[in-house]
Amino acid sequence: MARSNVEATTTLTPYPDHVVVNPATGAEIARHPAHDDAAVEAALVAAAGAWPAWSARPIGERVAPLRAAAALLRAEAEPLAALMAREMGKPLAEGRSEAEKCAGVCEYYAEHAAAHLADEATATDAARSYVAYRPLGAVLAVMPWNFPLWQVFRFAAPALAAGNVGLLKHAANVPGCALAIADILARAGVPDGVFATLLVGSDRVADLIADPRIAAVTLTGSTPAGRAVAAEAGRHLKPTVLELGGSDPYVILADADLDMAAEACVTSRLINSGQSCIAAKRFIVDASCFDPFVERVTARMAAAVVGDPFDPATTVGPVARRDLRDELHAQVTASVAAGARVLLGGELPDGPGAFYPPTVLADVQPGMPAYDDELFGPVATIIAAADENDAIRIANDTPFGLGAAVFTADVERGERIARTQLRAGAAFVNAFVRSDPRLPFGGIGDSGYGRELGRAGIRAFVNAKTVYVA
Repeated sequence: MARSNVEATTTLTPYPDHVVVNPATGAEIARHPAHDDAAVEAALVAAAGAWPAWSARPIGERVAPLRAAAALLRAEAEPLAALMAREMGKPLAEGRSEAEKCAGVCEYYAEHAAAHLADEATATDAARSYVAYRPLGAVLAVMPWNFPLWQVFRFAAPALAAGNVGLLKHAANVPGCALAIADILARAGVPDGVFATLLVGSDRVADLIADPRIAAVTLTGSTPAGRAVAAEAGRHLKPTVLELGGSDPYVILADADLDMAAEACVTSRLINSGQSCIAAKRFIVDASCFDPFVERVTARMAAAVVGDPFDPATTVGPVARRDLRDELHAQVTASVAAGARVLLGGELPDGPGAFYPPTVLADVQPGMPAYDDELFGPVATIIAAADENDAIRIANDTPFGLGAAVFTADVERGERIARTQLRAGAAFVNAFVRSDPRLPFGGIGDSGYGRELGRAGIRAFVNAKTVYVA
């Protein structure tokens, strides 16, 4: 969803500090020393030592710290939101909601882990035969900056409940969030060694994957990062879950409620200042309602308030890093040079920080970055379709396959399209795509493979072990 710092590159500077630059001001606000080899080795030793006892605990004991973590997340939502605002620019209201969502996923697995992992009896010629779901060991999590709490807890809650232990390599620009997560889990009662944050660079991920004490790997990040991690994990025959980028299509059919559709589309496009893998990226609109839909979307995008993430009035904060803002603008500029039409925004603002204006592009065609690539920021792409079949064709004309949505007054028609015609890991009808602890989450194609959340999420890193008793 999102960006990760994993790249298949060589180390230029060994073990550099994790430097935090406030994306709203461009000022350096913190510097965290990277963990050296000894610290990383100590964490691996501790994880390997803690796993046997942790996995042997009854599930009820393993999930007790998750309930305590949920309480801490709610009690400390305000400072956690402020930390996210400082490190990656998330508006405070969204930061509070993220802390609440993390509390919810902890409570979900505290309540449902036992049922999801219960033995499943199967009648055979044995006296007794069943499938037991047993933990694998230490799971390495390589996580991105855009939802710096949520994307960690949605891995950690099911992994720890299942009896695994976790090692977190977070994005280098959110080290404070990474350390805060480890602190919350420790105060919630997670034993030493069961969860640890490693402040390491992307250049050290391959060695961690190769280490025999790492049993599995999960990554949320870019498609190139996913390929690099998958290749390394494949060399060592270690299971992976990859949640990668997306270019989610939202199909607007001729009979759609245009006000409702425009509101949902713009809300989705601007969540987290447009920096979400499942944000609406491409609005594909039946030609018969194209102009009125464009008017509604453009008006709503123009009404967004861009500013300081600490200002309660702000709805769109800065892009998380200036280099990412510049990359986004280059994609917009290249699309315009190829014939896209700017209806709103599209110009770099003056002043410090990494702000980018809400932008609307029309007349977007294949071959343009706005059509082919993921635009990670507050940029909406609007594409006209001749009819329903053409809209579905355009929606599926992408290597990504994370989320999709369809808007129509005919709910049965929408459900048919969502269920059978949109190629994605999740398809929504008359609503914007979102993750939910109760439902599996993940993609296909260049959006990755495997599932997080729901029953599938807690079974992602377990051994489905056949037990046969003659």
